Amino acid sequence: MHEYELGEPIADTKAPDGPIERRWDERKFTAKLVNPANRRKHRVIVVGTGLAGGSAGATLAEQGYHVIQFCFQDSPRRAHSVAAQGGINAAKNYRNDGDSVYRLFYDTVKGGDFRSRESNVYRLAQISGQIIDQCVAQGVPFAREYGGLLDTRSFGGVQVQRTFYARGQTGQQLLLGAYQALSRQIDAGNVELHARTEMLDLIVVDGKARGIVARDLITGEVTSHLADAVVLATGGYGNVFYLSTNAKGSNATAIWRAHKRGAYLANPCFTQIHPTCIPRSGEHQSKLTLMSESLRNDGRIWVPQRAGDDRPPDRIPESERDYYLERLYPSFGNLVPRDIASRAAKNMCDAGFGVGPGGLGVYLDFADAIARLGRPAIEAKYGNLFDMYERITAENPYEVPMRIYPAIHYTMGGLWVDYDLQTTIPGLFAVGEANFSDHGANRLGASALMQGLADGYFVLPPAINDYLAGGSFETVAPDDPAVSEVESEVRSRVERLLAVRGDRTVDSFHRELGMLMWDHCGMARNETGLRKALERLPALREEFWRRVRIPGTGAELNQELEKAGRVADFLEFGELMLLDALVREESCGGHFREEHQTPDGEAQRDDERFSYVAAWQYHGEKPVLHKEFLEFDYVHPTQRSYT
Repeated sequence: MHEYELGEPIADTKAPDGPIERRWDERKFTAKLVNPANRRKHRVIVVGTGLAGGSAGATLAEQGYHVIQFCFQDSPRRAHSVAAQGGINAAKNYRNDGDSVYRLFYDTVKGGDFRSRESNVYRLAQISGQIIDQCVAQGVPFAREYGGLLDTRSFGGVQVQRTFYARGQTGQQLLLGAYQALSRQIDAGNVELHARTEMLDLIVVDGKARGIVARDLITGEVTSHLADAVVLATGGYGNVFYLSTNAKGSNATAIWRAHKRGAYLANPCFTQIHPTCIPRSGEHQSKLTLMSESLRNDGRIWVPQRAGDDRPPDRIPESERDYYLERLYPSFGNLVPRDIASRAAKNMCDAGFGVGPGGLGVYLDFADAIARLGRPAIEAKYGNLFDMYERITAENPYEVPMRIYPAIHYTMGGLWVDYDLQTTIPGLFAVGEANFSDHGANRLGASALMQGLADGYFVLPPAINDYLAGGSFETVAPDDPAVSEVESEVRSRVERLLAVRGDRTVDSFHRELGMLMWDHCGMARNETGLRKALERLPALREEFWRRVRIPGTGAELNQELEKAGRVADFLEFGELMLLDALVREESCGGHFREEHQTPDGEAQRDDERFSYVAAWQYHGEKPVLHKEFLEFDYVHPTQRSYT
C-alpha cells in the first residue's frame, strides 16, 4: 500500500462559531432533545466498559435509554482503564498556583504540538472540573491534603499542580466509580450487559450504524445485535507494536472493522511513547510495565557522565552524574512532556550513556526526595508503585534508583469524529481513546482519564439526544439482508482462520509485526525505514493467512482464535499507520521524522503543509486521504519550548 488518493477536504460542521468559551454551552442548547417517554423506545449499543464506555453506558441508561453493553473481559472492572496510575487533570486551581480553564486549554494544545482542534480542547478544559465533582459524589477516594481539600500533583508539560490522584491507582478507583453507576443500571434493567463477548463487525443499514455482530468467547456463538445508535469505546491500538504497556487483550478490531464499513481513521501514525516504563528484560516478554509519570514529581532522571560507565549507581558520585532533563530543559526539568522526555532518554542511550542490560535504561532516583521528605512520605504517595517495581525487577527502589526506558503507551489517532463525537457513519459514535481525541500529536500525562470521562459523562449524552431526535428509525429485522450479509462475512472469516492449519503460532506473527513497527515506526521514523516496512508488511500478511496455526474449533473458548482475528486486523491496520507516517513529512509530538528536526534535535513542524488532521477513507488497496485543516484563533502555533 504505497499509493493513495487525495480526496475532498473534510470539516467539523458541528462546533458553533463565536467566542470559544461559549461554544459548548451553545451546542448543548441547540442540540435537539428526546423526551423521557420516548427515550425508553430507543436502544443504544455501547462497546467497551472502560472509563469512556462505562460512564457512557451508565449515563445513557440513567437518562432512560435501553443500553446494550459489551466487553470481552469477564467483568467491566477488567477494562484496561484499571491500569492507569498517576492521576486525572482538572482546572480547579485548588493550589492557587495560576491554573485556569484557559491555561489547561493552552497547555493541552501546546503539548499536542498544535495538531488538535481548539474547540474540542477548550470544551475538555471546561468540563474537567465537573468530572472531579462527579467522581467525588460517587465516592472516588482521591488523595486529600492535611486540611481536607483534594490534593494535586504535577504531570509533564505543565508548571502547575492540577492532577488529582488516588495514590498510584487512580484509573482503578475512577473505573470503580463508573462501574458502580453502570451496575445500578444493570440491576434496574436499563443496561443489558454481554461480558466475554467481542464485537467482530459493524452493521450499517441505509447508511446508518444500526448494530454489531459479536462472538460469544465462551461458546463461540456468532450473533447480531441491533439498535438505533452504536458507540465504540474500545480503547487504543498500541498493541500493534506487540510490546506495549497495554493489556494483552487491547486491540484495534472494532475501529478497524468500522473503518472498513465507512468510518474514517484519523492520524493513525500519532502514537505516544511513555518515558517511564520498566526496560524490557528479554525475548520472553509479552508486554511492558508502566511506572506512573507521577514519579517524575519527586524522582530525578540521570545517567553517568561517562559513556559505558557500568559502575553501580551508588558508586557514581554526584559530580559524575548528568541530570540531563534538568540540564536541557531547566524551566520544566524532569516534568517535560512525554514525547520530549522519551526522545531525550533514547538519545542518551543511543550515545552510549544508558544503564542496565544492553544500555537500554536511565535512572529514576528518589534519594533526594527520601532525604528531604522522609521515606514514609514517599511510601504514602507511591508505595504501591514501588512495590510493583520491586516484584518485577527484584530491586528495592527505596535503596537503589529505578531503571526506566520509553515504551509504546497511548495512541492519539483513532476514528475521526466531529464535535458531537460522531464518525463519518451516521449513528456511529466513538469515545475515549477509540477516537482521534483531543490530544493532537502528543498527550499530556493525566489527560486520558479526563478525556474518557468527559466524553462518556458529559459530551456523548447530548450528542446522542440530538442524533436520535433528528431522525426516524424503522425497526431492522434480524433477517434483514444487510444483517445476514455481515453475519455471514464474520462466520466465513472465523472459518477461514481455523482452516489454515499452518505451522506458525499467532504470537510469532504478532511479535514479528511488532518488531517491524517498533524499528521503523516507533520513537523515530524516516522515509527509508517506512518504505522498507511497507514493502515487508504485505508479505507478512500473506504468510499469516498461509501459515498461521490455530488449534481447536470456533465452537468453544479458543483464545488463539481470538488473538488471530486481532492480529489479522493489526496486519492491515499497521500498513495504514506506516503510510500515514510516510505522508506526514514533518515532526510533531510523538511523530518524529528524523529528516525533520531542529539543530537541537527537537521536532520540527511544517505548519504550512501539514497543519491538518489526516482522515483516511477505506478504499481497498488505495486509501483516500481527506484533510481537515486546523485553524488557531486563540493559541497560535510556535516552536515548542520547555527550556
